[in-house]
Amino acid sequence: MMEAMADEWVRSLGLQKHPEGGWYKEIYRSAESIPVSALPERFTSARSFCTSIYFLLSDNEFSAFHRIKQDELWHFYDGDGLSVHVIDRDGNYVEKLLGRKPQEGESFQHVVRAGDWFGASVAPGGYALVGCTVAPGFDFSDFEMAARDELLELFPQHRDLITRLTR
Repeated sequence: MMEAMADEWVRSLGLQKHPEGGWYKEIYRSAESIPVSALPERFTSARSFCTSIYFLLSDNEFSAFHRIKQDELWHFYDGDGLSVHVIDRDGNYVEKLLGRKPQEGESFQHVVRAGDWFGASVAPGGYALVGCTVAPGFDFSDFEMAARDELLELFPQHRDLITRLTR
């Protein structure tokens, strides 16, 4: 039943496969942009003020570890809870739970800070429809997929998690 709901969201929202895993569709890109001269040095060209996407994961998928140059705000919409797995620059790990059960530690929103490595997963048999908002706006040139060997070298204490959430 849950897989059927996930499939229905993919069809009804017109989602497409995402390079990190799961499904997505850009739903907003601001018409105005920030000139590169007004952005931090890590950006090489102008960026939209803000962008947002729908993102869906089901139980047989995961979002592989990656990082971007901006903060990313995650919003929960439907389905089961989703875990956002974050390893910060100092190697600290935190699991941010998105969902509708605050009594179980879930929240409707979480932020992943610019430059932190992160991936996501859902419980077996489940799915989650979420949104991600990025400012300044996302560009695929800001996206870095983790290489398993390099991440393991940096953070060997998280071997099991890195192995599970990299390709």
